[in-house]
Amino acid sequence: MCIDPNQATVDDWLRLPGLSIHQARSLVELSRTGVKFYCIEDIAAALSLPVQRLEPLKPILNFSYYDDESLALGSHMVNPNTAAVETLAKVPFLDLSLAQTVVENRSCAGPYLNLADFQRRLNLPGETIAQLMYYLRF
Repeated sequence: MCIDPNQATVDDWLRLPGLSIHQARSLVELSRTGVKFYCIEDIAAALSLPVQRLEPLKPILNFSYYDDESLALGSHMVNPNTAAVETLAKVPFLDLSLAQTVVENRSCAGPYLNLADFQRRLNLPGETIAQLMYYLRF
């Protein structure tokens, strides 16, 4: 198992021993606001922990480097429960018409519970969901 700290979700962080849900949420929030983690020392500083405490995690953490545009696109998974039509339309494999349908359905029937609920409510084929699942976060 390897985790890219700049792309990690709360669930990814919680797979690591010794991290609390509050720490995981904090790290995800920081990365989503543009903080980039380049080394284990960055993670330790973000959590106000001594770096020695995180040393056992070093083999699991894969610090990949991205240009600003790639990092913003890759780590910015879109939540179809909160995203505007314009944001949804930027998701690969999701055109403007489908983006409008997503928002209309959400307004009428409430938030999507998960990917399966999203597929069922929008009557999307498996091939479409297989492509979209890499870009949507519920």
